[in-house]
Amino acid sequence: MSHSYRLIVSCPDRVGIVSRVSSYIAGHGGWITEANQHSDLATGRFFMRYEIKAESLPLSLDAMRDDFTAIAGEFSMDWKLSDTSKPKRVVLMASRASHCLVDLLYRWTAGELDCEIPCVISNHEALRALVEWHGIPFHHVPVDADDKAAAFSQVEALVEEARADTVVLARYMQILPPNLCQRYAGRIINIHHSFLPSFAGAKPYHQAYARGVKLIGATCHYVTEELDAGPIIEQDIQRVTHCHTAEDLVRLGRDVEKAVLARGLRWHLQDRVLIHGNKTVVFA
Repeated sequence: MSHSYRLIVSCPDRVGIVSRVSSYIAGHGGWITEANQHSDLATGRFFMRYEIKAESLPLSLDAMRDDFTAIAGEFSMDWKLSDTSKPKRVVLMASRASHCLVDLLYRWTAGELDCEIPCVISNHEALRALVEWHGIPFHHVPVDADDKAAAFSQVEALVEEARADTVVLARYMQILPPNLCQRYAGRIINIHHSFLPSFAGAKPYHQAYARGVKLIGATCHYVTEELDAGPIIEQDIQRVTHCHTAEDLVRLGRDVEKAVLARGLRWHLQDRVLIHGNKTVVFA
């Protein structure tokens, strides 16, 4: 991967934003290798993502941040400037189901996910051998139904110790407490099947089979205090028929879940996802 700076902007829409930002970058000899813009006509909000060749600029990242502050103030921007040479640190969390975790670890090992994985946290021991085989520390934090606060206090300490930029719930089957959701707002990613709220609880694919559904799918989203209702990053579906068994639906559902989670995480790592209220703009 080439060394780039990524400029991410959200601000009230008006004439001249693209011109002002592009002229600033070009004025320093900056080479824009990718440019994305979107105007939300309903809310009057503008979104931008620029990828700039780092070696084309005579400025350091800090100097560019200092310079750009004046432009950001002029347009009332929410913005950030990131450096691709510093991969995000991603803490993975899982329970017993392994399909999403296995897929992410494979993609990370293969170089498809540009990140560091400082640890995996689980409320069960089942995945320890898998994780440690990849050379990643595994932390078992059991969750007592009568004292969940103690467990999540330990989870929060581990996430903080890992200096996590992002937390991924790779089929972690516990509900995170509100304080953790608030502290890492926009930085916790979850995956779930598409049957909510119709088929909640145990064995949703079997419930769907009994109902004769024709579509199964998955949703990757950011975690908020409202369960499974955070801003959606990615979704996908798989058509099924009367010929499929309940076990077929489980298998196909797992395939969709891991693919959707991997795409959502990759776009997040590449700063392609901009949160807008309870929605997202995804420059994929």
